[in-house]
Amino acid sequence: MIKKQIKRIGLLSMMSALFMISCTNLEIKETDSIHSSGGEGGFSGVEDVDAAISNLYNSFNGQFGDQGNYFALNEVTTDEQLVPTRGTDWGDNGVWRTLHAHTWSPSHAYVLTVWNQFNQNTFLASEIIDPLSSASATQLADAKFVRALSMYTILDLYGQVPFRQPDEGPEINPIVMSSTEAYDFILQDLNDAIADLPATGPSAETNRASKASAYFLKARLLLNAHIFKGTGSADSGDMAGVITAVDAIAADGFGLQAGYFDLFKEDVDDETIWYLPTGVGNRIWNGLHYHQITPDNTGGGWNGFTTLAEFYDLFEGNPNSNKAGDGQEERRGWVPDATNATNSTNADNPNYGIGYGFLIGQQVDSLGVNFKDRAGADLVFSKELPGLSGNDEKTGIRVIKYHPANGGFTSHEIIFRYSDAHLMKAEAMLRSGGDATIMVNELRALRGASDLGSVSESDLLDERGRELYVEFTRRNDLVRFGQFTKDWEFKDPGAVGDANKNLFPIPSNALLSNPNLVQNPGY
Repeated sequence: MIKKQIKRIGLLSMMSALFMISCTNLEIKETDSIHSSGGEGGFSGVEDVDAAISNLYNSFNGQFGDQGNYFALNEVTTDEQLVPTRGTDWGDNGVWRTLHAHTWSPSHAYVLTVWNQFNQNTFLASEIIDPLSSASATQLADAKFVRALSMYTILDLYGQVPFRQPDEGPEINPIVMSSTEAYDFILQDLNDAIADLPATGPSAETNRASKASAYFLKARLLLNAHIFKGTGSADSGDMAGVITAVDAIAADGFGLQAGYFDLFKEDVDDETIWYLPTGVGNRIWNGLHYHQITPDNTGGGWNGFTTLAEFYDLFEGNPNSNKAGDGQEERRGWVPDATNATNSTNADNPNYGIGYGFLIGQQVDSLGVNFKDRAGADLVFSKELPGLSGNDEKTGIRVIKYHPANGGFTSHEIIFRYSDAHLMKAEAMLRSGGDATIMVNELRALRGASDLGSVSESDLLDERGRELYVEFTRRNDLVRFGQFTKDWEFKDPGAVGDANKNLFPIPSNALLSNPNLVQNPGY
């Protein structure tokens, strides 16, 4: 089933994959717009800085828009997403099953690709930042944001960060920053970037870095400081920094907005701090059934991704149904039936019979007629799955946040959103000994959920799951709250309680090419 993804990720992403290299042996190929030869180590500066920065953002499009790699490491490894093998579909030599079961190895394809991608981003950004490139203050700020995000990704996933100076040739092994050293380096890059990035409020221009997006990443870095520094508990100064950063984002005009699923349209809203113009087709079609179609995708869904019953049960509402009126909060969405399935010929706002949020039970077409599976039986998505293997085409609740009514392959995926920042501030208050209840209930009221009497760490983790599902945050949240190693359905029993799984292994290829790297414990 991976082939269905490859057709849609775009030429740039495919070319990037074809020429991907290990950042631990950075032999960057020259192009006519980025590199110039000469100077010590063969580097004399980036010739076209604007083009180089644009290329980095274009790389982000493929890296974040993918359904494998970065998304898979952050979501399929958690209780939010899994990709069960259905007959022979989605087997893919176990690449998906091992992620959910926590039985990955240093040779896992996605572990290697993400390592290569984000380390390469770091190196290319460092070339722009090098004085030989003569970048302007704004260009430097852009490049430092990209480098900070890329290094943050490697730090979060792998716990150590290789680093090579632009003028160092391939015969020099990159140094390797410890977790604490990388943390300090990233924080400095973000502080530098904040000073010179534009103050961009809610607008169509939030597809490039701004003060708000840099403050967001700073808040996330500070919130995870005790994980990266290994101190075991949050520092009050770091938590104060989170609150200050989120307040700065709000000062630029961002805030909570009602209408949950409307946030995932292309329209400008108050919540979107940073989005990428990458196609959201993977988020829409990777879980929908082959027979669920729209005018711009008559081939239907790819029938893969699903979620666990235990994650679905975190939401208010009927545990066995998600029809309108089942008492569910807005974020759980709803599944159309004969009374509210619409297409473009009978409604101004079509849903094509496809629901929002969590799709469970009987699925209907755009006229409200029961969908059938390929064998002709009613298409009923079941809450339970038999396992990671042995599934049919109907098992598992499907998850859809970006809706095909807004375009089946629309190029607009949110990366940083204000609700996330709002919950980060609430968490920082809680970790500082304060009370997060008012802030959490403010968001819950907006989403049609009942008030909580109090908010514990467990409550806050659950709230983040309800608000931010399939938005790249679940693994990091579970690690920070000490829950990534807990037992959930289909996790390998030997991986339960294994703290070594909080980090991915350093890829085998990287260890061979850079002796300064040391394999993470447990691999």
